[in-house]
Order: sequence, then C-alpha cells, then structure tokens
Amino acid sequence: MTLLPSATEIVCALGGEQQLVGVSHGCNYPASVRRLPRMTSTHVPYEKDSRTIDAYVRDHLTGHAALYDLDLTALSAARPDVIVAQALCDVCAVSTGDVLAALHELPSKPTLIDLEPHTLNDVFTDIQRVAEALGYAAPVRSLMASLTDRRDAVARVSEGIASDERPRTLFLEWLLPPFCGGHWNPELVELAGGIDLLGNRGEASTTLSWEQILNAQPEVIFIACCGFDIDRARADLDEVSQRRDWQSLPAVVNGRVYLADGNAYFSSPGPRLIDGLEIMAKALHPRRYPGGDSGRCLAYKSPRFTD
Repeated sequence: MTLLPSATEIVCALGGEQQLVGVSHGCNYPASVRRLPRMTSTHVPYEKDSRTIDAYVRDHLTGHAALYDLDLTALSAARPDVIVAQALCDVCAVSTGDVLAALHELPSKPTLIDLEPHTLNDVFTDIQRVAEALGYAAPVRSLMASLTDRRDAVARVSEGIASDERPRTLFLEWLLPPFCGGHWNPELVELAGGIDLLGNRGEASTTLSWEQILNAQPEVIFIACCGFDIDRARADLDEVSQRRDWQSLPAVVNGRVYLADGNAYFSSPGPRLIDGLEIMAKALHPRRYPGGDSGRCLAYKSPRFTD
C-alpha cells in the first residue's frame, strides 16, 4: 500500500502495481492506479484559488490540525503487508504520526517504510529501499541504471557550458504568494545548466517577497507549482503578469518564462524527477537540446502594458 503519489510511482516503476491494495487520494500516475481503493482524503480546498489554499494550509499547520485523513476501515480491510508513507512534508501527504497511530489498529501488522528525501540522491536511495522491502532486486537495478544514465547525460552537457552561458534562474514552486524552489529542485536547476537563485537546496521551500525577486533579476523564470499542472499554474501566472514590476524582469522582457507540470515532474520525489530535469535542460539550453517537449513545457508570453 502506498500513501503518497511518489511512492505509487516508485512501486509501479519497479513492476509492482499488481501488488498494490490501496493508494492515497492524490495518486493518479500511472492512470491505471485510479482503479485502486483510496486510503486517504484531504481537507485542503484545492478547488479554491491559490491564495485561499495557501491561507488554509498555513492556518491548519499553525494550529497543528491535520490536512489529511486516513480511512481506517478501508485500511484494515486491505490488510497490507507493507505501507509506504512519508515523513518529509505535512502539506504533501498524511503525516507519519497519523500512520503510526493507525498501525496499532491494523490486524495485518504491516511494515512501514517512511520516505524523507531532501536531495535527488535521497530519492534514488528511497527507490532502492522500497525495492529491497518488496523484493525487487532485479527491477531496481534496471530502473536505477536508466535514471542515473539519463541524469548523467544531462550533467555531461552542462559540464561543457561556460559560467557566463548559464542563465540566472528563478525556480518557483508557487505563485500566489511566490515560493522559491526547495529540496531537490535547486539541484535540478544546477544539473540542467542554470544558476539557481533564491532556492533552498536540500530544505523546504519558503515564501519570497516581490522585493527579493526584483533584486535577483532572473534571466530565466521556471514555474512548476506544487500539485498543479500547466493550465492551473497558468491561471495564476496570468494574474502575476499584470504586475508592472514583473514586466521589468529580464526573464519577462526576453520571453524566458517557462511553465511546467509541477505535479507530474517536480513536486513528487519519484522517477519522473528525471523527466523534470530533461524538461528544464531543454528550456534553459534549447540549442543544446533540440526537439520539442510534447507540451511538457510552455514558454509563457506575458501581456505587455500599453499606457
């Protein structure tokens, strides 16, 4: 059983989808897992605007109120042998404390695997931990070889890029209000051949002021909102682009603002982070990575003011 989307992706990438007896409410990749019983639900009003979502989450975390619920009845009926959960972020999925409390109620006495990755290497380590717990020694060797080969292919290209050709890049995980890139995302920027600005490498993302963004003067802005696809993030960017100070940023002036599917490729610490790395590399250095991205990255053109 998996209680967060990245864990579901990991298990399925290892060939273990048929062994899954339940997933979280947010698991939607691969599409076939949507048939599985849902073990969690959320209180977060994702149908609301981004400011409302942000305020709701802040208020609940300050009051130590749960953002997610476990369905103990469904959990007990599923009788899992292994539960893969997370200890990284109370905003992202059901908390470890809630899972540990539920374990005492389960007759199957499952093994708990708690994932807490902060870097890309941590994500790779977690993939190997899950594989070991599930007995997938051969599949994990093949998967890890593919992921590391793809990472290294991008890194080799980046090694040949001179420092003055590396764009000063602002990675944003949320727009209203703006949040910097955290955990593995600043690392992805550097691997893709950029210079990360304002990111929290290996740590949680934090709120940025518009003054910080203006002072940074990014040459590229890469937006991959946590939990959002491109269309949902674009709605927020349409609002942000009405700011006159936004219009003055070098990235905006030169048409180097990019939108990507944060939910699929950047906010979930699973195998598709390498897809995210490749998407970003093409955005930062299109001449070195010819070919399109099949809609996985959108170059955003901010509307200009006409006084």
